[in-house]
Amino acid sequence: MIRRHLAVPCAIAALAGTIVTTAARAEVPLPTVGSTIFADFTNLDLENDGVKTPASGTGIDVTRFYLIFNERLDDTWSANITTDASYSSSGGATDVFIKKAYVQATLSKALWGRLGSADLPWVPLVERLSGYRFVEHALLDRLHFGTSADWGLHGGGDLDDERVSYAVSVVNGNGFRNPTRSKSMDVEARLAVMPIDGFTVAIGGYSGKLGKDEYGASAPAVFHTASRADALVAYVGGGLRAGGEYFSATNWNNVITAASDKAEGTSLWASYRFTPLWSAFGRWDEAKTSRDIAPDRKDEYFNAGVAVQPIRNLDFALAYKHEKVDGGGLVNTAYGKLGGRIAGTVNELGLWALVAF
Repeated sequence: MIRRHLAVPCAIAALAGTIVTTAARAEVPLPTVGSTIFADFTNLDLENDGVKTPASGTGIDVTRFYLIFNERLDDTWSANITTDASYSSSGGATDVFIKKAYVQATLSKALWGRLGSADLPWVPLVERLSGYRFVEHALLDRLHFGTSADWGLHGGGDLDDERVSYAVSVVNGNGFRNPTRSKSMDVEARLAVMPIDGFTVAIGGYSGKLGKDEYGASAPAVFHTASRADALVAYVGGGLRAGGEYFSATNWNNVITAASDKAEGTSLWASYRFTPLWSAFGRWDEAKTSRDIAPDRKDEYFNAGVAVQPIRNLDFALAYKHEKVDGGGLVNTAYGKLGGRIAGTVNELGLWALVAF
């Protein structure tokens, strides 16, 4: 008899607990899932010393496929996981990486922090201001004198009604594709100011061993610290995007070589949206990638095209791209190793697409 009397209150308590737990869970926003795809259909002519390489030809590439998971736990805590996959018709293989995987604490607009693989301070800023990332990498990323994300501790914030922003990252130095440890960590930082609406001035820098100062008997000897200084001026407003960036790097490709070297480069871009549907864009890069070891080596690049956005989150660009390396030696570019004993050239014409959902 006692058990019967206790059964009803216990059932009511269990039901109430379920309702409370369900209500509490309902207050936490559900995770969001999205994706971004960069694809192209182009004719590519890549020559080294006047001889076409196997990468030449006509084909379709999916240069980036991001699958993005965002979780907002409460007003302070959130998390992000972004996978990165790419397929190149010239390479013949699909690569899949974790580009971002971090937990974030947002204390205020002026201060947030991330732990894990997250955006670095410089390249994502350039991509956001210049636009057309789906057509080409930013200057530093294209020439492999920087990257967009890495594993480490990241912090930043916005001040003065978002007219001043800053970001600092202490990272492993190998880039997001390689999370291995080394003896020390690298630092990248950036400060951006918007003195008038739409106009941005930014400076930044990087210093570290790029993950090459490893422990072990087989580890390479480290001779130098890689460093880089960055500057940017840009305007975005009224359909116009215009700006440029400059970098100067020391020993970026010579951390484990006795010889020291310097590099510098400039990128200028402009685009204008004539209507909500149509826009035109162009960009010009010039870089001296080895001022001391190969002072005659020069990389020149430009692109130009028209873009159309038939619906939101769907962009197409019909464009032409050209790159030339003079002065001998192999140079890392967006196309891989470009250049030979004399020179290397790239001509690419076709259709690029961006899909986001």
